[in-house]
Amino acid sequence: MAHTHSAQSPVIQQQRMIIPNKHGEKLVGLLHETESKEIVILCHGFKSTKDYNTLTNLAAALEKEGISVFRFDFAGNGESEGSFQYGNYYREADDLHAVLQHFSGENRVVSAILGHSKGGIVVLLYASKYQDIHIVVNVSGRYDLKRGIAERLGEDFMEIIKKDGHIDVKNKTGGVEYRVTEEALMDSLRTDMHEACLKIDKECRCQCQMNINSVEDALEFAKVIPNHQLHIIEGANHGYTSHQNELASTVVKFIKSALEQDKVSSK
Repeated sequence: MAHTHSAQSPVIQQQRMIIPNKHGEKLVGLLHETESKEIVILCHGFKSTKDYNTLTNLAAALEKEGISVFRFDFAGNGESEGSFQYGNYYREADDLHAVLQHFSGENRVVSAILGHSKGGIVVLLYASKYQDIHIVVNVSGRYDLKRGIAERLGEDFMEIIKKDGHIDVKNKTGGVEYRVTEEALMDSLRTDMHEACLKIDKECRCQCQMNINSVEDALEFAKVIPNHQLHIIEGANHGYTSHQNELASTVVKFIKSALEQDKVSSK
């Protein structure tokens, strides 16, 4: 489907794309094509999809600046193949790698990656593992992954998972929303953001967007990531429901300025 804009803004084509990950699962995404050389990739959070409003608003703000955007569903989420898994951070970083490889195979340049919530953790892990990206934006990703587990799984989650081998997380009506296996929980608990952030390339520019409840996490990231800019949006909730414009304008400004600096330094 094509969207036509007024004469001064670029014509945006939205293209549905399917990219296989390394496990052969089809990842489904949407490319907002402005024919810019650069592409920014957007990553969704836990139990979310590429159509989450924070991502669609960020895509619209970037495409307005003439920057192409790709947003996609991780395996087991949204329209993508695969089964939903709790945790799975490095596997999602590998999904992101498959997406980047696809675009570089088409001679496109992925210049920035952005993730919201769990996606924020994934983009930082990606930067620490692959070190081939220069602009990373973490929106509300946690630093301490142990925090928040008890509120999701209950205070006695360790005893239950040791006894039963899994925990079923139920929705408000009592149906099972998803299952957390012992293996998935241990994988989550072993994911060390401190260690990962120390491996992020010093040339990589990172921006951390946080709401006021996540300041603790934000300050930890600022300590360990060498080239780091922190922006706290006062009064925002985790999804920035009432602060979409502020989030979008800060992110766009950071990405554009980092792209300019990259152009200058590559001359």
